[in-house]
Order: sequence, then structure tokens, then C-alpha cells
Amino acid sequence: MSRFAAVEVIKQKRDGGELSPDMIRWVLEAYVAGAVAEEQMSSLLMAIFFRGMVPHELAEWTAAMIESGERLDLSGLSRPTVDKHSTGGVGDKISLILCPLVAACGAAVPQLSGRGLGHTGGTLDKMEAIAGWRAHLSNDEMRRQLEEVGVVICAAGDGLAPADRKLYALRDVTATVESIPLISSSIMSKKIAEGTASLVLDVKTGRGAFMSDEGKARELAATMVALGNANGVRTTALLTNMDVPLGIAVGNGLEVLESIDVLRGGGPSDIREETLALAREMVALAGIDIDVEKKLDDGSAFEVWCQMVAAQGGDPGAALRVAPLIQTVTAERDGVITSLDSLSIGISAWRLGAGRARKEDPVSDAAGLKVLVREGDHVSVGQPLFELHADDDAHLQFGRAALETAIELDGEVRATRPLIIDRIV
Repeated sequence: MSRFAAVEVIKQKRDGGELSPDMIRWVLEAYVAGAVAEEQMSSLLMAIFFRGMVPHELAEWTAAMIESGERLDLSGLSRPTVDKHSTGGVGDKISLILCPLVAACGAAVPQLSGRGLGHTGGTLDKMEAIAGWRAHLSNDEMRRQLEEVGVVICAAGDGLAPADRKLYALRDVTATVESIPLISSSIMSKKIAEGTASLVLDVKTGRGAFMSDEGKARELAATMVALGNANGVRTTALLTNMDVPLGIAVGNGLEVLESIDVLRGGGPSDIREETLALAREMVALAGIDIDVEKKLDDGSAFEVWCQMVAAQGGDPGAALRVAPLIQTVTAERDGVITSLDSLSIGISAWRLGAGRARKEDPVSDAAGLKVLVREGDHVSVGQPLFELHADDDAHLQFGRAALETAIELDGEVRATRPLIIDRIV
């Protein structure tokens, strides 16, 4: 006979009570096994959304999610392990540069990544713009590549935190995504299960971020740092600014090309700044004393990138596909750009074909846009503002319409925040 009834667990949380460790472990095990119905778990998620979780309750929930599947053992590697997770943003291609850079510094970086949803891009979607590159590796292939190359960017296996996989899909269709306990347990259960010894979190805030309110983003960062450290994973976080897009390129293949530019020592200054800040955090946690900027500029990081791409079936020297339709959006009058909205730009890239509305939707490897101006720029009538890339005219027009609110000329000057807002430990 079952130890609990699902309705009992739901009522406990609905009425503001704490779920006991036994309740938590039972309900997650029963849900994965199919003994708790989707509508019952939906009710529990909504109760958690409104009532929250106290720290020890959240720790138990996260531990139960980890224990719902396997935990990778990376202890046999000769390199110290360290990973990074970003909460997602517009033009956020940092992982593509950061992971090979930190590997070039002597660490092993097991980057288990995801796909984009809505206006934020996914690392796997970007990497799949490279012909032949494969996202799915076995655990043995991962460990071998980490030892030989130092970095792997791939999809999480089905055995890692299966409770999270089911809950994530359910949260997406029940309006329970924006819950700090549910977000933090989702992210951290996967990262802890992947077996890394250290973890740096890039928690974004601002107009184009998933967590736009800075106070909420701080709370999320602190919650995840605490969960990581409590589970034996050395964890720190950087709070970073996502009011404007990162870099110039937004879209899968376009972001790969920009990442390669940075790996070769060039690229936009904001991409370099954030990459180096996160790299310094990662090597410090891994116990490595090294000049990360030198490793970026001397070609070491680019060499590791090429090795990683080749190890996963891709050709690092192959040209990426170019969209058949490219259109420039120009300024309709003179003025000063006082606001450049990353959310509108992210939505435009999504509508151009670079993103998806549902997980099963396909994405275009060549679609997206280039942001040719920044806040504070003086522009003249006819000056290029955006360069749009699409596979057909319908996507092109759909994406262009999203840019109508992306730029303000001569509005109220907005106070700008630094790219790296704070460090949370």
C-alpha cells in the first residue's frame, strides 16, 4: 500500500505547510513511475509556485530529483572538473568560447547543455549549425573526450535527473516556470548529477533575461549557490546584465561565427569581458593559477575548440550555411539610441527562424540577425541598424515586425548597469 496519497501531499503544500522528506521522496518517485497523475503533479507545482519552499525542504526536493536517476562519476579524470551554467539570454554564446578556454587552462569542462525555447537561444542548437557535429554522446565517450580534449558540449543523457525532465515539460504548460524553488532545483539537480566538482553560475537579469527583476535574480543566484555547496559542489555565481544583447550576432550559425572570431583573439568587447570574468571564476574554483586572457589570445582556446568539434564529428574548418534572404533595417531619422531592447531583438531572432515555440519545433541554423548599433550611438537617416537573415520571406517579415519596439531614439536616457553586476558566493 502507498505511504501517502497524492491529494494529501498537495493539500499540505496548498495550505502553507512543509513537505516532509518522506513526502517529497514518495511523490517524486511515484510521479516518475506514473503512479501520480499529471493533473495531480500540476496541482502540486502550482501550490509550490504560490507557497514556495523553505531551504531544507528545497534541499530535500533537489536531492530526490538527483536520486531519480544516475550520477556521473568523473573522479577518475586527471584534470579538475568545473562547469558553467547560464540562465539564458539574447546573443549569449559565451559557453562556446568559455568551455574550450577553460579546458585550455588545464581543467575538464563537462558542459551538458540544452536547447533554446522562446526568445533565448540554446547551446546545442548553435553547435548543430556545424555540419556533422553530434550532441548525443555515451557516458564513456564523454569521459574519454574530457580526458583527451578537456571539454565536451553535449546533451544530458536520459539517465540524469529523469524527474526533472518530466517536471520541466509540465511546468512549461502549467504556468509554473517562474518559481525560484522550481528553477533552482531543476538547474542544480542536473548540474550536480553530471558529476562536476565545481560550478560557476551566470545568472542574468534585465530586459532580455528570463529573470528580469534584479532582486529576484539575486535570490535565484543565492539559492542555487547554497544548493551546490550543500551537495559538495563548489559553487559561485556572477550576476550579469542582459538589458542589451551580448555581442552583435543573435542566431545559431551567426553566433558560432562570432564565437570563433573571439576564440581567434578578436570579437566584440562585451563577449570578451564576460567570457574572461567567468573563466577566472572557473579556474579559481578548479585550483588553477593561470592567465586566462593569454590562453584566449595565443590561440590555445581556439585549438581546443577545433579538437572538440572534430571529436564530436564536426569539421571545424567547414563553412556554415548562409541564409538565402538577408535584409538590412535602416534608421528612419537622425537621433541618439537611448534604448536597445534585448527582449524585442530576441523575439525577432526567434521569429526569423532561429528559435522555437515548442521543444519539438525545428530551428534554422542560418536564421537570425546582427545588431549593428549600441545604446548611446548617434545614427543618421538611412544608417543600417539591423541585418536580418531568414530562409523565406514569411519568416523575414515576421521577424522584422518584432523590431518595431526594439529601438528608442531621443527618449529618456536610461542609466546603464555594468556587464558584471555582482559576484555571489
